[in-house]
Amino acid sequence: MNEMVTTPKDEYLRLKAIEEDKSDLHSAAQILGRIKAGTEELIPAGVVDRLLDGGAPLAVWREHRRLSQAELARQSGVNRVQIIDIEAGRKTGSVASLKKLATALQIDMDDLVVADDE
Repeated sequence: MNEMVTTPKDEYLRLKAIEEDKSDLHSAAQILGRIKAGTEELIPAGVVDRLLDGGAPLAVWREHRRLSQAELARQSGVNRVQIIDIEAGRKTGSVASLKKLATALQIDMDDLVVADDE
């Protein structure tokens, strides 16, 4: 037999908000733990702003990591000319190239892909 409890809507909404807050606090504590352990990276606002303003992701991340195009080419094994073309938006780069670049930059490959909003 199912047991039921009837409660006023305001009380239900209050309890639901408390449950959501508890979940948010738990998530925040996990993230803070990863930051403290050094497994979560904080991204400076300037980097985020450049990405949101439409900056070429490869260039933004490369400059954030303080790498020249030549050094990124050396570390990733991707030709410098290809890096230049990707940063300029003339080419998108192959999946293999983007994976090598992402690995060298210590980011996810998705961070190098520009979303096509059109």
